[in-house]
Parts: sequence; structure tokens; C-alpha cells
Amino acid sequence: MTSQADALRLGWLGTGRMGAAMVRRLLANGCDVTVYNRTAAKAAPLVRLGAKPAESVTELAECDIVFIAVGTPADLISALTGPRGLISGSASPKIVVDCSTVSADASAIVRERLGERGTALLAAPVMGNPRVVEVGKMTAAVSGPRDAFDTAEPYLAMLGRGVTYVGDGELARVVKLCHNLFLGVVAASMAEITILAQASGISREAFLACLNKSVVGSQFTQYKAPAYVNLDFEPTFTSRLLRKDFDLGLAAAREHEVPMPVAAVVHQLIQSLVGRGYGDVDFAAFIALAAESAGLTLDSEHADVSDGLEPENP
Repeated sequence: MTSQADALRLGWLGTGRMGAAMVRRLLANGCDVTVYNRTAAKAAPLVRLGAKPAESVTELAECDIVFIAVGTPADLISALTGPRGLISGSASPKIVVDCSTVSADASAIVRERLGERGTALLAAPVMGNPRVVEVGKMTAAVSGPRDAFDTAEPYLAMLGRGVTYVGDGELARVVKLCHNLFLGVVAASMAEITILAQASGISREAFLACLNKSVVGSQFTQYKAPAYVNLDFEPTFTSRLLRKDFDLGLAAAREHEVPMPVAAVVHQLIQSLVGRGYGDVDFAAFIALAAESAGLTLDSEHADVSDGLEPENP
């Protein structure tokens, strides 16, 4: 790390599953990190690892760079620019790095208000989940002022295998939405073809092992294989959150007059997941929805299936 980076103080706003995993990587690299979460108990494990607790969100404004990871556009606007938000006091950080998946419109509102205080916003939506972060394979697209990116890049690089600067403004938001649209389409297709294999008398384990060894297999299909085989729907990314991203992605498609018939069908499948009670479990529940549609009863195969994720050094 450069001497400039050594001197920077980091703040982190929002320590849910994803935020906490990223903070742990920064702490493992010896960074000076101050954390704040509305529910203080969620930040307590990070304090035990060496993070400094903030009593209020405005304390984070004393830091040089503040990262934020929240769930919705409204959360982002409120947490940063609301009456009790990050810049509601007299201080403002030099840079805010937003790792959330929100609309470009919400991001632009925040960018303008932060800019009035002399704070640069980097849109840096991340691609992965807590498990992917833990093993050092998270990636991110980043957009905003180039000089702010150059300052924050050493820390962003600590969070995973690398970041890609994609330009100014809100371009990174579009990259993340495109990424998650594709992720949903692949997951839905993977579920229905796996159910076809099972209905034909092939175990899910055998079919997915073959698929993952083929040219169409990927890190993602291998990562999802254990959930599809053993019906583990412990959330890494919920169906409800995936629906939010499809809402945003299809809204962007309408804005740019880009037809997306495949994504539109998957959007309705995700709505079916939520409507049938799978909203707060992992979107791997696509496999259960596909089985119900085919009239099949699913049981865990209790197989030892690798997710393909092996830890890398933080």
C-alpha cells in the first residue's frame, strides 16, 4: 500500500452480511476503519476485530473515505443526505464509495448533493455475495471522478480480485444491473434444465457435474450447484433483492428502448418465487419453482458438491 493510502481513514456505513464481509477484508489488511450501523449489534463483531465504533453516522464524515452498503435507493439517499445522514453535520468526507445496487437516478441525486459539500461520489456496485467476498473473488465496476477512483482503488482492490473503472457518472450502475439481469437469467435456465434431467432419471448431482465440466459451465454455475443439489436455500442473495434488481434493470431497458424478452420472462418467475413464499430465501429456490411447475417432489441428494470457491489471501 502506498504511503498516501496508509494515511487515509476509512469509514463504513451499513454492516449487514455483505458490508461486514467487506469490512473484515479491510481490517485483515490493517486498515483504519470506523463502522456505523443503525442496529449497533451488527457492528459489534467488527469492533471485536479492530474496527472503531461510531456513535452516530455523522462521526463517519470525519473520515477521508466512507464506504456505504445499503439495500434500496431510499436508504442510500436517507443515509447520506437525510436530516440525520452522513453530511447533516459540518464535516464531509473527501470521497464516498457506494457499494449498493441502486438506480442511476438515486445515485445522481446523491452525487449532486455530495458535490455541493465538496465530496466526490464513486458508484461502485459489487458483484458477489458474502461468501464470494470471504474468499477474495468479489469484483466491482466503478464510475465517477477519475482522481477519486485513483485514491480509492487500493482499498477497493483489497475487497476482491479487482475493480474495473468504467467511466464517469452512473455508468457503473448500468454495469451492475446488466450483471444481475444475466445472473437471474442463467439461474432460472439452470433450474429448469436440471429439473428436465431429473425428470428423465438423472440425478441433479450427476447432471450438474457434467454441465460444470463442459464449455457452458462457469464459476457461477459451479457455485450454485450445491444449492440445487442439496436444496440449501440459506440466503446469499434473496429472491426479493433479485426482484428489485430486475425492476431497476427493466426500467433502464425501457428508458433506452432496448427489448429484453428473456429477462422479462425471468422477472415474472422471480415474482412467482416471492408470491409463493420464497422471497426471503436464496434465489436458488428457482429449482423448487421449476420442480413444482413440473409436478415433481424434490428431496435433498445429500451430496458432497464443491462450490468451486477456495479462499485467496485477503
